[in-house]
Amino acid sequence: MGQTEQNKGLVRRAKAKLSHLNVAQATRWSAYFIAIGLIAGLGSVVFHYFCQLGIHFFLDMAAGYRPPAPAGEHHLLPLTTTPPNRWVLLFLPAFGGILSGWLVYTFAPEAEGHGTDAAIRAYHYKGGFIRNRVPIIKTIASAITLTTGGSGGREGPIAQIGAGFGSFLATTFKLSDRERRIMMAAGIGAGVGSIFRAPLAGALFAAEVLYRDPDFESEVIIPAGISSVVAYCVFCLVFGWGSLFDSPPFKFRNPLELGPYLVLALVLVAMGIFYIKAFYGTIHLFESVKKIPNHLKPAIGGLLTGIIGFFLPHTLAFGYGFAQMAINNELAIPFLLSLAIGKVLTTSFSIGSGGSGGVFGPSIVVGGAMGGVVGQFFHSIMPGVVTQPGAFVVVGMAGFFTAVSNAPISTIIFVSEMTNSYHLLLPSLLVCSVAYMASRRWTIFSCQVQSKVDSPAHSGDFFVDILQSIAVSDLMPMIQKVTLIPQSMPFVEFKRYFSETKQHYFPVVDEDQRLVGIFSVNDIRAVLFAPEIEHLVVMKDVGTSDIIVTTPDEDLNAVLRKFTTRNIDSLPVVRTDDHGTLLGMLNRREVIAVYNRKVEEAKSKRQVR
Repeated sequence: MGQTEQNKGLVRRAKAKLSHLNVAQATRWSAYFIAIGLIAGLGSVVFHYFCQLGIHFFLDMAAGYRPPAPAGEHHLLPLTTTPPNRWVLLFLPAFGGILSGWLVYTFAPEAEGHGTDAAIRAYHYKGGFIRNRVPIIKTIASAITLTTGGSGGREGPIAQIGAGFGSFLATTFKLSDRERRIMMAAGIGAGVGSIFRAPLAGALFAAEVLYRDPDFESEVIIPAGISSVVAYCVFCLVFGWGSLFDSPPFKFRNPLELGPYLVLALVLVAMGIFYIKAFYGTIHLFESVKKIPNHLKPAIGGLLTGIIGFFLPHTLAFGYGFAQMAINNELAIPFLLSLAIGKVLTTSFSIGSGGSGGVFGPSIVVGGAMGGVVGQFFHSIMPGVVTQPGAFVVVGMAGFFTAVSNAPISTIIFVSEMTNSYHLLLPSLLVCSVAYMASRRWTIFSCQVQSKVDSPAHSGDFFVDILQSIAVSDLMPMIQKVTLIPQSMPFVEFKRYFSETKQHYFPVVDEDQRLVGIFSVNDIRAVLFAPEIEHLVVMKDVGTSDIIVTTPDEDLNAVLRKFTTRNIDSLPVVRTDDHGTLLGMLNRREVIAVYNRKVEEAKSKRQVR
């Protein structure tokens, strides 16, 4: 009785210790994600200050250009009285391109373009590793590009700030590649969620944007959620609470309105394809020009941006204020069309030439503008059905970015949080679903992979998953029947048999035909070349009784581990309820052949789909 109580006490103490370890582990990881959120939030604050200062000195003071701000943001410095000067706007983006191009290509060439794609690449192909200098260079270069009139979004640099710190933290504490990837993705969610005041969407975006298929990186959602909430709170404590845009109380009440929304989805798909083609066409064009140094190419892109801005100044910089005006139905259709088309071109020239900035921000403006065009058009021909054109602006924001990013779920939440409008979820779901299905072939994020199966980050997981899905019983037709060797057989007699067989592994059985040992061709070498003892040896002496076996209900992942334990090529398959009854031998090459066939089947199914 005393011994039993002692054993129970040991079990209780072991459980308590295990519980303590789990709590300690959870606390440690929570501290990591909170730290990532703090740094990402502070990075958002610093970057926002940089942008406000740059807009004040470059666009306002130098060019006299004062684009409107969205309802949730205000100018931090008083506006100047500088008269508007389009000629300054013509050359200002080129000046910014020279500065950002020199900075990027001198210190961190991987900081060019839009930072979200670079973070996706690091997740899939680099174990989540990002050089420490990249976020710093990205922040400064993006602020210069965007505040001198270049068109782009601010999510790219902020995503790299959070992702870079997550990578740095994981590397400092010598964590695994998997843990570094999770912390890097948490940084993406924190940065994006804070700068756009959309913490839930930021967390979902970090988990969804990695893949083209409607798939989530499930292990990222909770960490990104913690980091995103912390970063959002830090940002809002400095710049105030509330959403980025303010929208009237839009509500969906008439099912007939779904017809115009369906037309909107198709318009957004066409515009999204144009955006992607223009963006990557510009990238390929600048990459093909080898005679011009890379650090000068953003200046050329900036000059092309300035030419468009000379005639259409509303297509420069961020453009969020014009999206706010579109929500309020304050812009005419011609203006909205010029904003959408011009924004596609200025973004392509600014970022595609090697400049630094994000692509989500411009997508919000372009989608909102096209939504306003469709909304006002249908309002003019069926005012009784489409009563609020501004609602199409909100839905257009979500649908357009879905069409170019393959991230429908997080985008719906993004726009709902950014506009504080949750009554348009139904039309948003329709538009985003149609846009996603119609534009799956294209994406603005070139480093997205199709699914987890295609990600190098999950190659080992996929290998294990396939092997675990196959049992030994599924391979019974491939299990070979072999000759059993009696344990009392003299070695001389076996030697005559061995000269006529191609068998490599020989199970040893007793008088009742029960498995008692096994040996391979390698095990008989010592006796084979020692004729003086071969008359004294029986096969029981050659075989080992320490047998590694498998059973029909065991999966192939466990079988493969057993193959590698002693570097053997064949395993005895025995009955599950009786390890003495041999069913046959399973070869390593058969297991690998089955795995390869399953991989090919999975790939062919994805191609058909």
